[in-house]
Amino acid sequence: MTAIKPEIRPAASTRWPAVALGLVVLAGAGALWGNGLFAGGKADPLARFLLSAAVILLVCHLFGWILRRFGQPPVLGEVIGGLLLGPSALGLVWPSAQDWLFTPAVLAGLSQAAQLGLITFMFLLGCELRLDRLTSRRVVAATVVGGMGLPFLAGVAIAVPAASMLAAPSADRTTYVLFFGLALAITALPVLARVLVDLGMDRTRLGATALSCAAIGDGVAWLVLTVILAASGLGGNGNPVATAGLAVALIVVTFLLVRPALALLVRRVRSPQVLLGCLAVGAIGFAGLTQQIGLHPVIGAFLFGVSVPRGAPIIAEIGEQLQGFALAILLPLFFAGVGISTSAGLLGDNPMAWLLFAGVLAVAIGAKYLGAGGSARLAGLPKHEARQLGTLMNCRGVTELVVATIGLQYGLLSELGFTIVVLVAVITTAMSGPIMRRLNRAPVQAGA
Repeated sequence: MTAIKPEIRPAASTRWPAVALGLVVLAGAGALWGNGLFAGGKADPLARFLLSAAVILLVCHLFGWILRRFGQPPVLGEVIGGLLLGPSALGLVWPSAQDWLFTPAVLAGLSQAAQLGLITFMFLLGCELRLDRLTSRRVVAATVVGGMGLPFLAGVAIAVPAASMLAAPSADRTTYVLFFGLALAITALPVLARVLVDLGMDRTRLGATALSCAAIGDGVAWLVLTVILAASGLGGNGNPVATAGLAVALIVVTFLLVRPALALLVRRVRSPQVLLGCLAVGAIGFAGLTQQIGLHPVIGAFLFGVSVPRGAPIIAEIGEQLQGFALAILLPLFFAGVGISTSAGLLGDNPMAWLLFAGVLAVAIGAKYLGAGGSARLAGLPKHEARQLGTLMNCRGVTELVVATIGLQYGLLSELGFTIVVLVAVITTAMSGPIMRRLNRAPVQAGA
C-alpha cells in the first residue's frame, strides 16, 4: 500500500517575502504601464473591454465575499462594489483610471452584456414565482395590499412636491408620479430568499409567508409597471393604445399557447442542453418582443419565466446552471452600470438634496414596515411575527435597482432621483438581516 506523502508547504519566512516582492513588481509594472495608458495612451478596444469586465468582476465578487463574512447577502456586496467603481468612489480618487476603463464604447458593450444578465435574472425570477404554495391566504393578501399600497401612496405623496428634483425634465408628470410610487413599494424576492436562508428561516412558517408575499408583490409590481409603460407610450412606436393592445395580446398568447407548448416540451425533451437552448431562445425572444412593442425587455423575460412549468427536476437543473452563470458573470456588469450612473456627489453640497434623501428613506422604511406589518397584524398574525414580516418586506434588493434603471432609461427619473432610489435600495437591503437577527434574539412576550 503506497504511503500518502504529506503536503509540502513553503515556510512562512520564505513565502511572505516572495509575495511582497511579487506585489512590488506588479505595482511597478502597473504604474509604468498605467502612466502610458491613463495619460492618453491607446489600447486595443477589445483589450480595454475585457480588462474593464475583469476589474468589475474582481471588485464585485471581492465585496460580495466581504459582505458575506458580515452576514449580508453576497449580492449586496456586489452592488456596493459596482457603486465604488462609479463617480462616488473611483471617479473621486482616480478619475483617469475610471475614464480609461469606462469609455463610452466600453460602457455601450457592458450595457449590452448587462441586458443579457438582467434578462436571465428576470427569467429565473419568473420561474421562481410560485403562487401554489401560499400559506395563510388572509395574512398574505393583507400583507401584499398593505405592504405595497401604503408605500405606493407615500411615494406618490413625495413625488408630487419633489418633482423638480426627482423627475427628469422631460418626464410626463403623471407617469413619473406613478412610477416613483411603485419604486418605493417593491420587495426583492431573490435577495429576501437569500436573507431567509442565512437566518435559518427559509423553512419556517414566517419565512414561507414572507416569500409568498414577496412573490405576489413582485408579480403585481411588474404588472403595474407594464401598465404604466404601456399607457404612457414610452418606447416603441409611442402609441399608448397600440402598446397596450400588443401587451395584452402577448399575455393572452403566452398563457393560452406558449405555456401549454412549454409543458409539452418539458415532458418530451430529456436532454438538459436542448431544453436549456429552447428556454434561452424563448426568454431572449420574449425580451426582444416586449422591447419592440414599447415595454422593457425584462418584462418579456419575466413573463416567459412565469409560463415555464413548475416542479420538473430538469427545470430545476437548468435553473441552477443559468443562475450560476448569470449571477457570477453577467449581473455584476449590471451592478457596475448602476454604480457608474450613481453619484453620491449629487447630494454632497446640496442640503435640500440630503433632506429629500433622508425623507424618502424614512418614508420608504416606515411605510413598508407599517403597511406590511400592520396589515399582517390586523389579519391575525401574532405581534412579534408581524414586526418581523414588516422588517423582511423592506428588503428591496436588486429588483428595485432594475426598476430604478428602467426609470432612468425611459427618462422618468433625474440623475438625483435615480441616485436616491439606488441608495434606498442598498440601505433597506443591508438593514434587513441585522434587524431580523436582533428581533430573533428578543424575548417574545406572552400574547404577542
